[in-house]
Amino acid sequence: MTVSALVAAAVPLTWVRVAPSDVDRWHVDPMEVAHVPVKPKEGGWLLRTGPAHAAPPVFATDPATLLSAFEEIARATPRTKLLFESPAEGRATYVTRSALIGFPDYTSVKAVPESGGAALMIWARNRFGISDMGVNRKRVEAWMAALSERVPRR
Repeated sequence: MTVSALVAAAVPLTWVRVAPSDVDRWHVDPMEVAHVPVKPKEGGWLLRTGPAHAAPPVFATDPATLLSAFEEIARATPRTKLLFESPAEGRATYVTRSALIGFPDYTSVKAVPESGGAALMIWARNRFGISDMGVNRKRVEAWMAALSERVPRR
């Protein structure tokens, strides 16, 4: 392999790791996502009331407490960091990077009051590539299972 071929292969992989994350683009309200990805190559997992891949469970607590418990779980996840939070809106966005190459996935969360408790609206999606290979769904489901162990459901 020539040096130019190595450089050509390394540049995109480096960009995946160092590309800046624009808060205005990635810190979104999951309730305002207009399009629910249908095709596998669209990548992402949307958990919310209304059009989505799945409806969120309702927990027997208030939105602030639920978001705080979720934050502990998300921050304990390997290679996951908080990108931005807006506590007044009950929202936060996290970046989780893949182990090998460091592909970033963005997960935006909004805690909302629901009858008798609170629920999390979650939009998890990939930034690069044509598919997330189901990792966003698996991560959201694992986070929700961990949350169910900490906070009682309604």
